[in-house]
Amino acid sequence: MFGSGWEATAVVDGGGRILAWSEGARRLLGHDSADAVGRDARELLAAELPYAVRGACASRTPWSGGAVVRTREGRRLELLAHLRPLTGADDDPLWIVAATAADEPAPETLNRWAIEQLPIAVVVCDDDVRVVRANDAFTAMSGATEDQLRGLGLAEQITGEVLDGAEEIPRLAEQAMRTGDVVRHQAYLRTPGTRRERSWSSLLYPLKDPQGRVRGVASAVYDTTEQYWARRRMSVVNAASLSVGTTLDVTRTAQELAEIGTEGFADFVIVDLLDDLFQNVEPDPAPSADRPVFRRCAQASVLPGCPEATVEIGQRHVYATDSPQASALAVGRPAQYRLDSASFPAWLTADPDRARSVRTHGIHALLVVPLQARGVTLGLAQFHRHRITEPFDDEDLLLAREIATRAALSIDNARRYSRERATAVTLQRSLLQRGTPEQSAVDVATRYLPAGARAGVGGDWFDVIPLSGARVALVVGDVVGHGLRASATMAQLRTAVRTLADVDLAPDELLTQLDDVVIRLAREGPDVSGSVAEVRPVPELSATCLYAVYDPVSRICSLASAGHVLPAVVTPDGTVAFPNLPVGPPLGLGGLPFEISEFELREGSLLALYTDGLIEARDRDVDTGMAVMGRVLGQPVRSLEKLCDDLLDELLPGRPMDDVALLLARTRVLDAARVATWDLPNNPQIVAEARKFASAQLAAWGLEEAVFTTELVVSELVTNAIRYGGDPIRLRLIRDAVLICEVFDGSNTAPHLRRARAYDEGGRGLLLVAQLTESWGTRQTPSGKIIWAELSVAPEL
Repeated sequence: MFGSGWEATAVVDGGGRILAWSEGARRLLGHDSADAVGRDARELLAAELPYAVRGACASRTPWSGGAVVRTREGRRLELLAHLRPLTGADDDPLWIVAATAADEPAPETLNRWAIEQLPIAVVVCDDDVRVVRANDAFTAMSGATEDQLRGLGLAEQITGEVLDGAEEIPRLAEQAMRTGDVVRHQAYLRTPGTRRERSWSSLLYPLKDPQGRVRGVASAVYDTTEQYWARRRMSVVNAASLSVGTTLDVTRTAQELAEIGTEGFADFVIVDLLDDLFQNVEPDPAPSADRPVFRRCAQASVLPGCPEATVEIGQRHVYATDSPQASALAVGRPAQYRLDSASFPAWLTADPDRARSVRTHGIHALLVVPLQARGVTLGLAQFHRHRITEPFDDEDLLLAREIATRAALSIDNARRYSRERATAVTLQRSLLQRGTPEQSAVDVATRYLPAGARAGVGGDWFDVIPLSGARVALVVGDVVGHGLRASATMAQLRTAVRTLADVDLAPDELLTQLDDVVIRLAREGPDVSGSVAEVRPVPELSATCLYAVYDPVSRICSLASAGHVLPAVVTPDGTVAFPNLPVGPPLGLGGLPFEISEFELREGSLLALYTDGLIEARDRDVDTGMAVMGRVLGQPVRSLEKLCDDLLDELLPGRPMDDVALLLARTRVLDAARVATWDLPNNPQIVAEARKFASAQLAAWGLEEAVFTTELVVSELVTNAIRYGGDPIRLRLIRDAVLICEVFDGSNTAPHLRRARAYDEGGRGLLLVAQLTESWGTRQTPSGKIIWAELSVAPEL
């Protein structure tokens, strides 16, 4: 019937019960007829028959394929089987089964082997998402045999509990069957067959019959732990490049390193820097092993409040000489350690607080990484794990070194910047006026604010310079750039302005001279290469400056601007104006003219001079800043100090992004009774009359004790004007804190001291004036010159 190729035959009824058993079947499987007849044929199977057998039985059609049975000795045996239907009595279905040992595996057998031996875990479930098959990789992962898994839910353990972290899998399996689409899932968990948590990626896909109906679901699960950690390490490196070093602040940079370390890499991170860094001491490239002092600068944890920490932020502390921290600092290389709470090393037991923290929180892994930059060790970064069950490995060590190197460079940059900024601030504050010099022209209030940490100290400055004739010069300037060079340049320009102001130059002429100074400073900039022979470019140097002169006698303000913002003018009734006056080019361009502007100010008017850092901001344009400034200046505030504070509060609620210099000056006017003026004819005989005029005026002011000296000075100055000058000639006396004597003439010839010989009749006049007065000098006017002298007198009561 089947031919001679079949070794064994049997007859099975529709319920699977064996009705007949051949001798060949006995020889092949070891079961005799008495044992086999009457048994359920499925008891002899070592693996379920292919799904196609069900369809053949239902349609009563022949089927051929592979089957796996178990011999009487328990050995698995591959068979090539053929089923053919027969009709028995009462039309009960009967099946003739013929089989032979499979020398060459059948395609179904190869297919089964492929699934069983696939290195990817595969599990097959029915339409109730209950396990019906599982390959060897899945049983190894689950820690259970296929028989133990059969009938369990897809994520169910043999204990009946759902695998922790896999709660989503049954829902996703039902989704795959409902939609007919493949569903992907990623989980990080520990399965019963593994020692540690691992990353698992799975594909859940529906199983369909030839008619396209979903009859079950299968899942392929593969271990992606290495890829998972590689992605996490890369994300930490990327985050470190973006988040560490965002400021030029040492402690903030250290905190950024600590926070990055706890984003999927470690559970607790601390950063200790050598205390010498905070004492303005250059750290030793190779710190000694004599227990260097550290300062805790940063710490971060996945737990709120960093409960693992045993040292407070800012606290100074040391490590034991045999500790991993001391070893890493000494050798300059990172190292990893395993911590066993059952047997602590000596260095840890010597620190009871830290040992208690390690035991309480279950810290099991430690990485110690020196922070090194530019050949100098700055401190240590320490990474701990207690929630992450994986210990640190060599890849983690490389990652920790990478982010620590980046952070160390940022910390060193911040350290260097902090030192330079402190030096620049000290230099700048030492050069700015600490008090207002005595003068009668204006009441003054000033403020200076250095820029925020990232911008650095700049070259803003202000100055109040008393001039001859009771006048005063008001100066505000700004050197482009930040840092020590800007501060040093500011000092040089401030000194130059004071020197030029002593010569009594007009504002436009002074800025012209200052422009030459800036050009010369740029050409004489420091040669950073140190080589004289090397041709180096002229370093860029630019500055702005506003120079204003106020005369309390005439109430005239004269100013010129070299690229600087113009002042605000507030009248006594509170009206605020920003005069539209000419603005010249910034200093340092050379060859371009500056224009002087003059306007009259009523007594009690306010001049607000400032640098652009006061009105400019990232979230506000200049027009808005000026509008806010105008509103504050228009308020009825009598105190200039209060007005300065109000301006800074309104315009700079936070730390300024640029330096800010502010100078407020409220004008005074000298009473007409304190000024006496005489127009003199160009006649030598008028000298005696000039002395009389001066004597009478001093008597009216109650300065009789100064009459003799004043007469001598007036006589010499008037005589000099008549002899060497020209019309018109005018004598003016001003009663201020000192007595000011001025003689004007129409000549531009500047007088000078000269050494007279023994028998010379002249040449001693200015020498005599210089000896009798506190100071003297000359200044040019549009129509001539003024020779002036100041005499010390008793103060007014």
